[in-house]
Amino acid sequence: MKSRRKFTSKFKTQVVLEALSERFTLAQLAEKHQLHPNQISTWKNQFLQNAEMVFTKGIKTEQQKSDEEKDRLLKTIGELKVKNDFLRNALR
Repeated sequence: MKSRRKFTSKFKTQVVLEALSERFTLAQLAEKHQLHPNQISTWKNQFLQNAEMVFTKGIKTEQQKSDEEKDRLLKTIGELKVKNDFLRNALR
């Protein structure tokens, strides 16, 4: 059974930029990088759909929002645990 290959975002960006330069056909790029042409097209479409994010400042992705919420909740849990321990010790 073949295992799936994983590609870094740097590699994907390099391939997409080569595809956008149009110096090579998708078939040539696919052969050069040992990929299927459809994979290059998929990466290219994803890149173009999200290209405007490069120039936006202050707009947070869903992942960033989720991470910040998680951090906030963990901080709150920590504070409550300290208060709870303090009160437990005060009642003894």
